[in-house]
Amino acid sequence: MSTISPPPPGVEGQGFFATSLDSAIGLARANSIWPLPFATSCCGIEFMATMGPHYDLGRFGSERLSFSPRQADLLMVMGTISKKMGPILRNVYEQMAEPRWVIAVGACASSGGIFDTYSVLQGIDKVIPVDVYVPGCPPRPEQIIEGVMKIQELVKTESLRRREMPEYQELLKSYGIK
Repeated sequence: MSTISPPPPGVEGQGFFATSLDSAIGLARANSIWPLPFATSCCGIEFMATMGPHYDLGRFGSERLSFSPRQADLLMVMGTISKKMGPILRNVYEQMAEPRWVIAVGACASSGGIFDTYSVLQGIDKVIPVDVYVPGCPPRPEQIIEGVMKIQELVKTESLRRREMPEYQELLKSYGIK
């Protein structure tokens, strides 16, 4: 939801509007998200369909996929994550620059899915913080798009200083992230 303020006196008329710096930067960030797909199984195939011409995730400003964590700001984890992959996923997350967001796509990334075994991580939120969960096994491309739209809303409304707040620092500390 955009927070456009009423115009101050004397700055009225066509072509003028007043807003906050947080809102302007949030709008720019929300429409230029660079996702890093971390796909391990069937959810990755659904993501490929989402990037295709029929669904076209590029119309949401996520045209450019980044396969380098240092250039991405949205980590999309899709599929089964084994416990051995947990430290690697965490390393990828830590290499991303702030601000960074995470989507857990599908039942396996969200909760381990049908794989309730000793070797499968029962949700990526055990190793990194998650902003949006996309349900399904595998989720349809429309659901993945809805997850990206929820991230966009979060990005638009997030304060520029949220990452410096004690609550956020506590969250990272609870995961052992500096």
